[in-house]
Amino acid sequence: MTIENPLPTAFINSQVKLALLEDIGQEDLTANLIPVDSLTKATLITREDATLCGMQWFESVFKQLDDSIAISWNAQDGDRIKANTVICELHGPARTLLTGERTAMNFLQTLSATATLSSVYADAVAGLPVQVLDTRKTIPGWRIAQKYAVKCGGCFNHRVGLYDGILIKENHIMAAGSISNAVNQAKALSAGVPIEVEVENLSELDQALAAGADIILLDNFALADLKQAVTVNQGQSKLEASGGITLDNIRSIAETGVDRISVGALTKDIKAIDLSLRFS
Repeated sequence: MTIENPLPTAFINSQVKLALLEDIGQEDLTANLIPVDSLTKATLITREDATLCGMQWFESVFKQLDDSIAISWNAQDGDRIKANTVICELHGPARTLLTGERTAMNFLQTLSATATLSSVYADAVAGLPVQVLDTRKTIPGWRIAQKYAVKCGGCFNHRVGLYDGILIKENHIMAAGSISNAVNQAKALSAGVPIEVEVENLSELDQALAAGADIILLDNFALADLKQAVTVNQGQSKLEASGGITLDNIRSIAETGVDRISVGALTKDIKAIDLSLRFS
């Protein structure tokens, strides 16, 4: 499976550079126990089913340490792999492979965790005309990478940050005086981005529709109210369900007819994939 990664190589390399500095510091003292001219082969295996993500970060770790290291992949980002699958093989200086092992695996196991959980949520609404979206609840400094991982898992990205979309929430509405005031002020910015309004009940939904919001976020609506919102909306705005979304209820929520469902768990409630790098 091929997933387009729009991230510049320089961006990925900069993330990796910081991670290596954090781990190595002045030098890897333990690796100094290994003869400098010792070459070895290492095999990366997943101990559990997963959706792979993070190849470019993994490769960048070793290339920054020693570009003579060769990596042969048996899978690509976005591929679903079974437990005990050999993901890749590495050949090169033993010292360098040992030094980069933890940092490289941290990137791969964390991004694969996001991709794997995203694939589970995507499967839960399979066949329904709804998009499952991530949120800004990401690991600091990892947002762009995690949002790429979400796409590898088959879900979709909400706004990346505060600069590429307007989301008017409760505190914004209070500060502006009303939903209509907030939306009018957002339109006056002429920012060229979607204007989304978070509402907490059907009365606020009516106000957001009257104000001309592009997207309306239905916060913690009961199923009956979601269905009513879809009926009232009649396709005027995109409707997004959010709040309290779990694997147990996401399909029922999708079946109400909402267009989008945002799930913070995709990036914040993750468990690193169990990977093993074996040397031979």
